[in-house]
This record gives sequence, C-alpha cells and structure tokens, in this order.
Amino acid sequence: MKKLIRGLDKFKQSYVATHHDLLEQLSHGQKPRVLFICCSDSRVDPTLITQTEVGELFVIRNAGNIIPPYGAANGGEGGTLEYALQALDIRQVIVCGHSHCGAMKGLLKLNKLQADMPLVYDWLKHAESTRRLVRDTYPHCEGDELVETLVAENVLVQIDNLQTYPVVRSRLHQGKLKIYGWIYNIENGEVLTYDEATHSYIKPDYQSIAESVLEDRNPIEGCPIPYTMPQTALQTSLQTSLQTSSLQDWYGETDTFSVSG
Repeated sequence: MKKLIRGLDKFKQSYVATHHDLLEQLSHGQKPRVLFICCSDSRVDPTLITQTEVGELFVIRNAGNIIPPYGAANGGEGGTLEYALQALDIRQVIVCGHSHCGAMKGLLKLNKLQADMPLVYDWLKHAESTRRLVRDTYPHCEGDELVETLVAENVLVQIDNLQTYPVVRSRLHQGKLKIYGWIYNIENGEVLTYDEATHSYIKPDYQSIAESVLEDRNPIEGCPIPYTMPQTALQTSLQTSLQTSSLQDWYGETDTFSVSG
C-alpha cells in the first residue's frame, strides 16, 4: 500500500503537472475511439501495450476476456458494451486474449473449480463453447499448446458472442463498426491480430490499416424483398488445421498462429 501512496504523489507531481490541458479537456467528457475487451490479469495493461493516452480507450476487463451472449447474464459486460457503442459512438472493438491465461487453464478443470470456486465456475461456463470447440477440433493438443489454442479460439468465440447483441448487429450492418481479435504474448510483448482470409493470427500490417473514420451508410429507401444468399464453400468449410508443431510458432519463430476459424 505504501508503494501505491507514493505512486499517487508521483502521479500528481510528474504526470498531472505536465498534462493540465489534457485533464482539463477530459473533465468535460470522454471521446474514446476504441472499446478494448481484455482479461483482468495483472500482466495485461491495455494502455501500456498500445501506448495510448488516458481517454483514448474504453475498457472492459474480466477473467478470460469473456462477453456472455446476449441475454445469458445480467452482468456489466452487456451494459458497458451498449453504452460504448450507443452513447459514446465507439466504432472499433478489440477483443484481446493473452498467453498463459489462467481463465483458459481453468476451463480445463471445471469440475475442480465447481467445488473450490463456484463463482469462477459459473463465470467460465460462459466460455463453454471455447472448451468444447477446442476439445473436439484439436484432440491431440496438450499442455501449453492446448492453453494457447484455447486463448486463440476463445477470442473468436467472444467475437461471435458480441454479434448476438442487437446494437452490435445493427452497427455492423450499417457499416458503423469494426471488430478485431488480438492475442498478446506476455514473454516478448508481441501482439498478433486475427486475419479472416488466412484463419490465422498474424503480425499487424500497419500500412494496410485505413485510418479513415467509418462512414455511416444511408438508410435503405423502401422495403427490399428479402432473399437467401447461397451458401459458399467458405461458409460451409472454414476449418483449417492447427499447424503449430510446437510453441515456437507462437513464441517468435514465425509471424502467424493458425486456428480453426
């Protein structure tokens, strides 16, 4: 606690003293550009990882960076998500998992958690889709590779869960929202982003990222006749095999980490 109190003094003397204008501006309201959903793990610091300033990120943190499907829980995640998109008009969302995630390790021993930490057990049940997907899709994964595969797939499951929320579906349909999946490696500070085209996590390509603000689409005039899109080969089979023979692929030897998609 003494360290924290000393930190308060240092914050006032060093940061506040040199950021008067920013803090004054923030006192009149916030305008974050990104909703950052990540784990409560103390080793994960969104502003440190992204080198952003106070006021730039709106953050949801919990064990396992989990967003329960719409209507599945009455916790703060849904309300915070709705506020971020509707009230703050945030148009970019990042779901960020991380290496060595304790919540993902907990998914592998749910029965023990039910006895020892029933509230944690109840919470992690919201990630049951992740556990089942990995168990059925990667039957030969074990140890650390299994945990890191859970981390990677869980990000995609939570992105799917996000899209069950009416405000998310509406804004995606209107072209007002982009959702990104990241995984952060604690050991080396590497961040990989999910690439839908290759169904893998790759190093971000900064040159290909458009900085233009997402533009609203005009409302559709009249009432178009609904039709059913033919299912494409991509829709019917997005599964690709996990090609990592060892954790070297995630820990710096290559720029990608493949998942089932």
